[in-house]
Amino acid sequence: MNRLLLKSVAVLVAGVLAIGAAQAKDKPKKHKKNQDLSANPLANDNSKQPDKELFDKAMIALKKGRFDVARLDLQTLLNTYPNSEYQMRAKLAIGDTWFKEGGTAALAQAEAEYKDFETFFPNAPEAAEAQMKVADIYYQQMEKPDRDYTNVLEAEKQYRNMVNMYPDSGLVPRARQKLREVQEVMAEREASIGFFYQGRMNWSATLARLKTVADTYPLYSRSDQVWLAIGDAYAGEARAVQTAPNLPGAVRERLRSVYLDRAAEAYDKVITRYPMAPHVEDARDRLIQLNRPVPNPTDAAVKENEAVVNSMRPVHITEKAFGLIKHGPTVAQAAHVGDPTMDPPKRTTAPEMTKDNVAIFNAALNGPGGAKPAEAKPTGANEPPRSDAPSTAPLQFENVNNGTGVGVSIVSAPSGNATTTTGDQGTTPATVANPVLKPVGPNTTVEPKAEGPAAAPAQINEVKPQATPVNAETKKQKAPKADQSEESSSKKKKKKGLGKINPF
Repeated sequence: MNRLLLKSVAVLVAGVLAIGAAQAKDKPKKHKKNQDLSANPLANDNSKQPDKELFDKAMIALKKGRFDVARLDLQTLLNTYPNSEYQMRAKLAIGDTWFKEGGTAALAQAEAEYKDFETFFPNAPEAAEAQMKVADIYYQQMEKPDRDYTNVLEAEKQYRNMVNMYPDSGLVPRARQKLREVQEVMAEREASIGFFYQGRMNWSATLARLKTVADTYPLYSRSDQVWLAIGDAYAGEARAVQTAPNLPGAVRERLRSVYLDRAAEAYDKVITRYPMAPHVEDARDRLIQLNRPVPNPTDAAVKENEAVVNSMRPVHITEKAFGLIKHGPTVAQAAHVGDPTMDPPKRTTAPEMTKDNVAIFNAALNGPGGAKPAEAKPTGANEPPRSDAPSTAPLQFENVNNGTGVGVSIVSAPSGNATTTTGDQGTTPATVANPVLKPVGPNTTVEPKAEGPAAAPAQINEVKPQATPVNAETKKQKAPKADQSEESSSKKKKKKGLGKINPF
């Protein structure tokens, strides 16, 4: 039984092999095409040219991490074969060796090599690759948003140059995405500083930082929170004006109205520009508190913001933990759609915001129309005193030129022309044209002459000195003897009579 099974299996295997051999015989052989292998020196061909062999050897060394060997072979190719078709690729590959080696010094050398390549071969397709590598050098050296941002600014500049100088290159989409990520880091830095000043109620510095973010980086992942903080800053200035001392009520209301209007504009932008953002409801609540209308976003704004929000990848817990020890920033929340800002950032400074506040205050001080308030006019005759100007005193005391007395002169009375003057020589009666004010007292008065002070009486001392006994010989005053019989003494007195026997 087993022998029959083995025989059947052997026959089956032999049949399969026979069928395979028959198909192999029927298959036509491939003929090698006659082509010039040196026509495309950059292709993976079997050329045996010496410059090609040097280039391939350098590429193998570069893949294995032997950067010194690769640079030596490439430099030999450049020096030995100046007319080689591999000159351009060899020059670019030297920069690649420094770029892959890494380190501050190696990256600086790589940047120099790439810029030299752009200088010598500006019209080559690889020039865009060289510019992209220059931008990548600064991208790799970026710090976190709260650290030094020199490399961030340079990376943003180089990616802009890449997009503007080589718009037809296939590397432009990658350069635009890298530019979005770099701008996300820069916006995060400015926004963090603005939120820091907001916590300390420094409104000018807060608005300067946050306005820079809002105007320059519209694709920032927290743009809705930035505009909400701008509105809160203006609302904080309105509260500060409301409690400011020594400020007229009309000026205070004008200033408060201006700041609240600007706060409402900021809240409106949260709703109209970022309708799918998480802080839209907070903006609506603040507008309702200010008794302002809540706007409705357009369908185009909703679709645009929805596409941006969906393109942002959420940051996982593992990425947050790894970001604590990571050298560079985390750019997972950067948008993947939309046009990044291609113009250099226009920064808003705190002195500019201070000047803006001064202009707002001057406009509020001069009135709603910008004109200064009219000056108060004096009251006329027979008019009640105005509330905005103090009334003048009806009487004025002045010295009379012809005497030493004091006179009284009615300068401006309600009637307008009554004047009375009194002096040593006499009195000039006043002509009373209005019975409202009548002179008091007789028309003729003579002041008494001034008298000198009375002489003081002579001073008399009624206390008589007492005589004291004086010794004629010494002529010195004797002090009276004191009675010491009743005075206590610490000296022990001698006992007399029977007292000597008493021990006590």
